[in-house]
Amino acid sequence: MISTVLRNLLSNAIKFTENGEKVSIVSTSDKNELTVTITDSGVGISKDRIDNLFNISEAYSTSGTKKEKGSGLGLKLCKEFIEKHHGKIWVERS
Repeated sequence: MISTVLRNLLSNAIKFTENGEKVSIVSTSDKNELTVTITDSGVGISKDRIDNLFNISEAYSTSGTKKEKGSGLGLKLCKEFIEKHHGKIWVERS
């Protein structure tokens, strides 16, 4: 299931990043913890949407830079899986 979560997160990063821009993934681990950081140089997301990004009642569908469609539920499902396994997920603006 972790591969599905990572695939969804990477897909979102790619979906909102123009051709020629960057998406990167970095992972670090010790024997008890895995940290995965995904960054992109995409179009960004407004602060008010970040605050509600993982709320099912606030799920919204947005077209990506290549006009892809999504249900708006993927991040909520990723968060539920990660938290069920005592992990954390969040979004930051740079």
